[in-house]
Amino acid sequence: MRYISTRGQAPSLAFDDVLLAGLARDGGLYVPEAWPQFSQAQWRALRDRPYAEIAAAVLRPFVGGTIADADLERLATETYAGFGHPAVAPLKQLGPGLWTMELFHGPTLAFKDYALQLVGRLFDHVLAAKGTRVMVVGATSGDTGPAGIAACMDRAAVDIVMLHPNGRTSPVQRRQMTTVLSANVRNIALEGTFDDCQDAVKALFNDLEFRDRYNLSAVNSINWARVAAQIVYYAHAALSLGAPDRTVDFCVPTGNFGNVLAAYGAKRMGLPVGRMIVATNRNDIMARTVATGRMALEAVAPTVSPSMDVQISSNFERLMFELNARDGAATAAMMAKFRADGRLEFAPSQHADLAAEFDAGACDEAATLAEIGATYRTTGELIDPHTAVALHVARKARRGNNPVVVASTAHPAKFPDAVERATGVRPALPPRLADLFDRPERVEVLPNDLARIKQVVSDLASRTK
Repeated sequence: MRYISTRGQAPSLAFDDVLLAGLARDGGLYVPEAWPQFSQAQWRALRDRPYAEIAAAVLRPFVGGTIADADLERLATETYAGFGHPAVAPLKQLGPGLWTMELFHGPTLAFKDYALQLVGRLFDHVLAAKGTRVMVVGATSGDTGPAGIAACMDRAAVDIVMLHPNGRTSPVQRRQMTTVLSANVRNIALEGTFDDCQDAVKALFNDLEFRDRYNLSAVNSINWARVAAQIVYYAHAALSLGAPDRTVDFCVPTGNFGNVLAAYGAKRMGLPVGRMIVATNRNDIMARTVATGRMALEAVAPTVSPSMDVQISSNFERLMFELNARDGAATAAMMAKFRADGRLEFAPSQHADLAAEFDAGACDEAATLAEIGATYRTTGELIDPHTAVALHVARKARRGNNPVVVASTAHPAKFPDAVERATGVRPALPPRLADLFDRPERVEVLPNDLARIKQVVSDLASRTK
């Protein structure tokens, strides 16, 4: 298995090098040179198997021999043994044909753990084999930061600098980052939006001299390894509901597009995924794009579902590459036009291809809170605002008889104010995080100034050599 850039000008790489590289050197994102294919018999053989076993099987073709099978199986087993539910990603039925997939049983209570806990172990394995060190630089709208830090803290050959938009994450999300005092971790609260944070990270990677000097790597979903590891829970859910002999639809709360792209990846591998429903909050650029074929930037509005407060969904470039028949030059030109003009219109045939795979919908603040309240009253379940957005959209977008699985991406205790406002019940953090608000914080509040961010990276590198 080799990997190519969505912009067509970077060298192809094997999996281990893609893991460490993150962003391609031409500014594009790495994708598999060809999608691996599983037969119905191969999918059927994975039914009722433990989550870690499904993970190793799904990831094996993506790894392409760069990690021995026995090592991959061991890393997957070690990763998911530490999760807080025996099913790892359990399904819960909320109504006829409507399910949630609970993706909050990892160490930071969010879906990012399902990939990043494995990615952290993959870093250790590959870096030990290569005898080198990496500097992970990431941007977060709320959940990638805690999960990335939890995956990388105290690792022997990894340093990590994480940027989050100052004041635009939940207090729990912020403290899950800023209370980690490990010597190899630095947090930056950037004065700006998540898109500003993401742009700063991309600027660091595109400064090739700086990138090479500090051996930059990524845990954001620009890193293909993270998307590949997220494919696993879609396979696990679909198999649990009868795939490959039954088609399953998924509704995914969407910010940076990486999570729903993983569902698309599962479908490209031959899993019978039907509709992929893109659910957005007020920041509805992806819903508008799917509905109209026109992508247009608007101002980012703060919401009770902050991980979705995104306008520039970086992983959508991977889907654009597919819509462009894998033409890197065409994708690069479209991305340049979008960044220059803030808007882009797809050809009618491209929009038809997009609409053939995806549905989409948006959910405003009032409807989000109403969904949290209604779900609690009818089922007794507390859900976080991101899950509520997806449930609201799933109910409206559902068609046909396929079961619909909503990705429940965060524990309700990560957003206690919104949940309490909607239900009158304040969800408690698990016992291992009960003292989170008593722990000391370490964070640097910085203006949106690339030079200042570079200095933090440089200082951390000099202290951990």
